[in-house]
Amino acid sequence: MSNGFSSLIQADLASLTSAAQNMANSSAQTIAAANQYGAQDTQSAFSFAQSMQGAIDKVNGQDVEAGQKMADVDSGKSDDLVGAMLSSQEASLSFSMLMQVRNKVMGGLDELIKLPL
Repeated sequence: MSNGFSSLIQADLASLTSAAQNMANSSAQTIAAANQYGAQDTQSAFSFAQSMQGAIDKVNGQDVEAGQKMADVDSGKSDDLVGAMLSSQEASLSFSMLMQVRNKVMGGLDELIKLPL
């Protein structure tokens, strides 16, 4: 019975190793895609944590910008109410999208945790 589990684990390890090699071979394509969507550093390895941090920073920047525009309109420094409202809505949609991505990632993580070993 131990040999059965051992062979299954070795088969899974071989499958994961080949998948990792395939991912390493396609890293140039991944970096090119990351550059297209706003990643700054092409020399370092692409990671999910870096891309999520970049997305969080971008959404935070949009929120700060929208808040500043709304404050300018409220204080009378600017009369661009339409621009302020559009940037506020854009920041709100970006935050909603970020939360949906977060929920999907957390759901996937929960599924991985529930997998039997």
